[in-house]
Amino acid sequence: MPKIVDHDERRLELVDATWRIIAREGMEGATMREIALEAGFANGALKPYFPTKDTLLEFAFSHVFNRTNRRIADVTGGRSGLDALSAFCLEVLPLDEERINEARIVIPFWQKAVTDPGKAEIHRQSMEEWVDTIRHYLAEARSSGDVRAAVDDSLLARQLLNMLLGAQIEAALAPPGRTDFGHAAQLEGYLALLRC
Repeated sequence: MPKIVDHDERRLELVDATWRIIAREGMEGATMREIALEAGFANGALKPYFPTKDTLLEFAFSHVFNRTNRRIADVTGGRSGLDALSAFCLEVLPLDEERINEARIVIPFWQKAVTDPGKAEIHRQSMEEWVDTIRHYLAEARSSGDVRAAVDDSLLARQLLNMLLGAQIEAALAPPGRTDFGHAAQLEGYLALLRC
């Protein structure tokens, strides 16, 4: 009887192998041959799943985004306002090695998105989803009196998103093994300013 192959599981194995290579050697080291070797596949076995490195990178970005959103859903359930906003941000911030590796996947995707309209649109839609979520939590916090800043919530949401993305860049560019950048404290400082 032929072995039943779980194609979704295979794709995730390839994404995980890609993360490990990028964490060790950077994006240039993540050739299709090296990814196949790392995942224990024959070189040609990647083609049915990811015909090109670009398609793999696109899938990896979507996987990181969806995985982050699942973590966010887990920690924000039953929360609202600044409490939910803080929990949301702590899941996006690169506070541990796993999330720093996620940032190392996202940054090469951004680089490709500069000249690839399809990837740019994927990124734009993803970030708009996060901005909408941030605005929602800010509106709840403003309604309860926790946010008193005189700045419009749309501006605050974009400012906070830029802080989160900048933190990912800082962490991804740091020497291996470094995980403490003070991002959680910076977030607390920012949220404290919203109460003024």
